[in-house]
Amino acid sequence: MVDLTSVLTYAADGVYALAIILFIVALHRMSNPATARSGILWAGAGMLVAIIVTGFNPDVLANGSALGTDLLLMLAALAIGGAIAYYAAIKVQMTAMPQMVAVYNGMGGGAAAAIAAVTMISGTSGQAYEALAITGGLIGAVSFAGSIIAFAKLQELINSKAVTFPAQNAVNMLVLAGAVVSGALALADPGVFAHVAGLSVIGPLGLFFILGLAFGFMMAIPIGGADMPVVISLFNAFTGMAVGLDGFATSNYAMIVAGVLVGAAGSILTLLMAKAMNRSISNVLFSAFGAKEETGTQVKGSLKPIEAADVAVMLAYASKVVVAPGYGMAVAQAQQKVKEMMDVLEQKGVQVKFAIHPVAGRMPGHMNVLLAEAGVPYDHLYDLEDINSEFETTDVAMVIGANDTVNPAAHRQGSPLFGMPILEVERAKNVIVLKRGQGKGFAGVENDLFFRDNTRMFYGDAADSISKLVQELKKL
Repeated sequence: MVDLTSVLTYAADGVYALAIILFIVALHRMSNPATARSGILWAGAGMLVAIIVTGFNPDVLANGSALGTDLLLMLAALAIGGAIAYYAAIKVQMTAMPQMVAVYNGMGGGAAAAIAAVTMISGTSGQAYEALAITGGLIGAVSFAGSIIAFAKLQELINSKAVTFPAQNAVNMLVLAGAVVSGALALADPGVFAHVAGLSVIGPLGLFFILGLAFGFMMAIPIGGADMPVVISLFNAFTGMAVGLDGFATSNYAMIVAGVLVGAAGSILTLLMAKAMNRSISNVLFSAFGAKEETGTQVKGSLKPIEAADVAVMLAYASKVVVAPGYGMAVAQAQQKVKEMMDVLEQKGVQVKFAIHPVAGRMPGHMNVLLAEAGVPYDHLYDLEDINSEFETTDVAMVIGANDTVNPAAHRQGSPLFGMPILEVERAKNVIVLKRGQGKGFAGVENDLFFRDNTRMFYGDAADSISKLVQELKKL
């Protein structure tokens, strides 16, 4: 007689293998901007396959009934979560994409922590697997709480600057140590609640998750907006690791591979982002960069405003123009106008390139996504290492809403930005800076680029300013 449970189990493993292949193909395609959109669709297909096959798991079917309670709960959760995600995805502005990435990543970490909790409470996996689950639960809880703080900072629901207090790092380590000890105790007694002298109190497992969430919160709160690209990547790696560990604990191959892929990709991206700022991960996490603004620095020169008509003449008669975008372009939603300006200049025979700093904006690839959305060809985008050698032969460098990533203070000993690789736009023959006002960047460091003899300040909202500029260019 055929064992239906065994057949379903073997069939599920085969379908999980298909989902894994789809994940790998997706990651490969997402490594190239030209195929990244299709890579996301491949990943979505892989996840859909994994979700469907999970619904037919013998443990979920509840005694073979396809309408088991567990399956109905899963379908209800998928319907509600899918509806919320769909609505949020079509409504979100591109400027808010970093915080959406942060909160969705946090949801992944929270799900991993929840899986770990269920694994511990059920007590059916064995102590070795429960140790993996408890480790994944800690990492997932940290990722969840930290990502929610990142979201709140990016959304400006709380102070986006670094928030510090005395002995902060020591307190954080004590909370982490408490979580580790509670996790070890939970392996022996996985109760969420315990009974002491007839009273119900928080048990080892409950305390473990409380301290894990607290550590994630305390880890993210002293990190300022300038470091958010690195933090988002780091918590993304944490979520992947948590999912992978949960996969081992539950013997789910799709979770193992998906978690390893996300964890590895997030780790590599985190290291690249830190390298782009010439800082270590520990410096990002523990230095509270941006908590205090630089004071006492004297900047020589003066700010020299310029009008749209004069900028148009300068651009129209240039041979090569390099545009350096930053978060200000995203805030103004000026990418479509920038694309229109590029088209007008190229019609006049001007070569236009875009200089993309690795940490421009508020998440990795933020500027690439915005410009791609506007239709700027991928071969017009150049990274820092490729474009810096071209600024000396650039007639006009146009800075749109960037600040710290073009600040020559990075070359000055003693500056908080010292050593950070920047777009060396100051070496261009002329520099035009589009900016709303005279404020400092996230790092709180005065930008002496704005005071250079070859720099002119084009004040105003970036979208409005470029719209005026395009009109003036068309008149020439």
